[in-house]
Amino acid sequence: LCAAVPKHMDTAEVPKKLTMNLFRVKDNRTLPKNDFASVRNIVNRIADKTLRELEQEGVFVFPEKINDASDIEEEQVILQSYNACYRTSNIMGFVGYGNESIAIESRFSSGEKDYFFQYLLERVMGFPNVVDLGVHANQGNGLFDLLLFLFPRYLKDALRKGLFKTYIRNKYNDSRVSGSIDIPRHIAQNTPFVGNIAYSRREYSYDNSLTELVRHTIEFIRRKPYGRQLLSKVKEEVTSIIDVTPGYRFHDRQKVITVNQKAPIRHAYYREYRNLQYLCLLILRHQKNQIGTASKELYGILFDGAWLWEEYINLLVGDIFYHPMNKANQGAQRLFAGNTGLIYPDFISRDSRYRMIGDAKYKPAANIGNKDYLQVLAYMLRFDAKKGFYFYPSTNGVQKQYLWVNEGSTYENNVKAREDLCVIKLGLGIPESCGSYKEFAYEMDNAGAVFKAVLFDS
Repeated sequence: LCAAVPKHMDTAEVPKKLTMNLFRVKDNRTLPKNDFASVRNIVNRIADKTLRELEQEGVFVFPEKINDASDIEEEQVILQSYNACYRTSNIMGFVGYGNESIAIESRFSSGEKDYFFQYLLERVMGFPNVVDLGVHANQGNGLFDLLLFLFPRYLKDALRKGLFKTYIRNKYNDSRVSGSIDIPRHIAQNTPFVGNIAYSRREYSYDNSLTELVRHTIEFIRRKPYGRQLLSKVKEEVTSIIDVTPGYRFHDRQKVITVNQKAPIRHAYYREYRNLQYLCLLILRHQKNQIGTASKELYGILFDGAWLWEEYINLLVGDIFYHPMNKANQGAQRLFAGNTGLIYPDFISRDSRYRMIGDAKYKPAANIGNKDYLQVLAYMLRFDAKKGFYFYPSTNGVQKQYLWVNEGSTYENNVKAREDLCVIKLGLGIPESCGSYKEFAYEMDNAGAVFKAVLFDS
């Protein structure tokens, strides 16, 4: 997904420094509407609006391809009215409006700071821990830094399609005329006549408004204290952009921004470049206008908690399991012959002799049931697996619960547990009462190692 760029502020307007009114809420919670009284204005703007509607108003949603992601849908809302209450979903992040902001934190975090969310962002997205995500969720600190940290990923995704090339009109003034003669410019530049003629020519070039926008963003990030470290992750891509933008001039930045605002990339093939274009505009316009400051614009950045959890689990068990990805259209499987019944199991073990199925669930063990059971059992049948796993966050340390599949029928009064077929709820312990993020990250790394060891022994 890409975020819609907030409407342009008057360049003469000087942003005023506001005291941010921050309201914290956990994901997957139901709270009385009265609890949101201190942020009533922003609630009126976001309540019951879909993610698609919010991004059109200026909120950045990740992952960017909502309609292909299995755990996030464009019709999903982050704050849903439910009688006299509001209910949050799996979406975490920050949304602001004027001097009000809402921080949606992980329900698996304890204490005042959401270290768990920070840890997932660091491990999955590569975000350095330089931002206090709970305290500084405003237009000047955390939110803006999060946008910067997204840039390497979006640049890499875009350049997988190759460098962007399009037609541009270049202006010349020489004796080698090849194109349309520009009479007004010719008179202005070549009087008295000395042999040159002013003309313009339409040419296919890599040095265009989009690559110039990306170049300006690279140069802006490079000047940040952590900019060079951030760009080092995409060193080859950065070099490619610099090589094809010899026309880069620092003082052309506002002109480049304006051109890209008026001409967004629309072709479906260049979807990744469209996402990158919008992100660059958000970053560069923030520098000039401070997104949301003293304005009536909605801004924010949201992450799908279920997606983050699944990708984190993949980092732990990727050497044991294949990881089909709905979002990236990779590893698609079929339930039936004839190319029928498209499925994307979260995890399929690499050992074909003792096949296992894994399903990442961003929910407590008690909430795993019904459709979750049917889904994994269907996958186990399809791949002739004798074991299925649910990988979930646990606030009570590493937990393991065996559920043996029954055989027989109540009609014949012969129901009993099978000895060769089971599903296992395997919880990864989330540390509690940590005094610092460094301590939390250390405990999480240890918990991940224990989780993997228990998985091997299952």
